[in-house]
Amino acid sequence: MNLILFDTPFGRMGLSEEDGMITNLYLPNTQPPRIPTRETQLLRDARLQLFEYFGRFRQNFDLPLAPNGTIFYQRVWDALQEIPYGETRSYRDIADAAGSSGGFRAAGQAARHNPIPIIIPCHRVINSNGSLGGYAGGTPLKELFLALEQGKKRT
Repeated sequence: MNLILFDTPFGRMGLSEEDGMITNLYLPNTQPPRIPTRETQLLRDARLQLFEYFGRFRQNFDLPLAPNGTIFYQRVWDALQEIPYGETRSYRDIADAAGSSGGFRAAGQAARHNPIPIIIPCHRVINSNGSLGGYAGGTPLKELFLALEQGKKRT
C-alpha cells in the first residue's frame, strides 16, 4: 500500500493506493494508516484531480478505484457514482438504484462506509425530507462539498 498526505482548503487529507488502484481517501477527521508515505504517479494524479474538483475545474473523476466492501456496498457505491455533479439523491433513490427497494437504511450504512468519499460522492445523498443526513466527514464538510458543487460561496 502507498499513501500520501496533503493539505487542502478543507483540511488535511490522504490517499492510498494498492496495485495501481485507489483504495481510500482519508477526510480531515479520519486517521490514515500509520505507514510511511510514498508518492506514486497514480496518487499524484488523484491529488491533482481532487484539487481540480476543489477549484471547480473538474466534475468527474477519472481514476481506477478499488473500494473494499460487500457486494451490496459495491452496488451502492456504483449507484453513488451515477449521481450527477451538483445534484442530490435520497437514500431511498440509492437503495432503489442498487436493487434493494426499501433498503434505504442499508444504503445509508453503505454510504457511511464508503472508503473513497468525494471521488465516490456519498456527500450527494440526502434524506427524503431534504435534510442532509449524516456524513463520515461530518455534516459541515458535507455542506461545504454540496455548496462547492452548487456554485455557492463558502462561509
